[in-house]
Amino acid sequence: MIEYLDHIEMTDVYKALFALIAGLILGYEREMKDKSAGLKTITIICLGSALFTIISMKIGVGTNDPGRIAANIITGIGFLGAGVIFKSGFNVYGLTTAGIIWMSAAIGMAIGFGYVALGGIFLISSLLVIYISKYFVYWLMPQHNSRVLKISLPEEEAPARNEIIEKIGSFAIHHSEIYIEKYDGKVEVTVELQIHGKKIRLLEDYLLSEKKLSSFKF
Repeated sequence: MIEYLDHIEMTDVYKALFALIAGLILGYEREMKDKSAGLKTITIICLGSALFTIISMKIGVGTNDPGRIAANIITGIGFLGAGVIFKSGFNVYGLTTAGIIWMSAAIGMAIGFGYVALGGIFLISSLLVIYISKYFVYWLMPQHNSRVLKISLPEEEAPARNEIIEKIGSFAIHHSEIYIEKYDGKVEVTVELQIHGKKIRLLEDYLLSEKKLSSFKF
């Protein structure tokens, strides 16, 4: 046991700590949004990627191929990323979480290879994208704000459907009704919208105040 501990270098301990911190920071954001891959998952991925990279470097000493094990991290992360992506109706969910899983592995690998500063730079860059990009989309690129909105009305309120859709359309650049379904005493209407970012909050306020609606979701 003592002989084994003699082989542990302090630099490896520092790498583990940096990978732990990076994983916690990225994972915290997903955890706060109640995503399937949250704090524990992202942190373990970052730590695991760093560990595989460190082992790959140690085993590869003298073989001119220190990245053989580390190269397989990318394949493994692909399976994990695919596992969090799913489709519901016209919407696809989990792409951002899959991207964060991929990035956490990349940051863990950078730290494992000893490029701690590089990993830190990309960690900060990732956080900027996660927290700031939505404002660019909402305010600077309204043409990219395509939304699929589902509204649900009680069956007795179905005659008000056209009036509500017209009101919804007044907030959008363009709108079209693409699907309507009746079940369990409710009428569910799916509407595709092209909407300016500034109008999304106003639309949400209207939907919340509309008493004829039983529910809505984007």
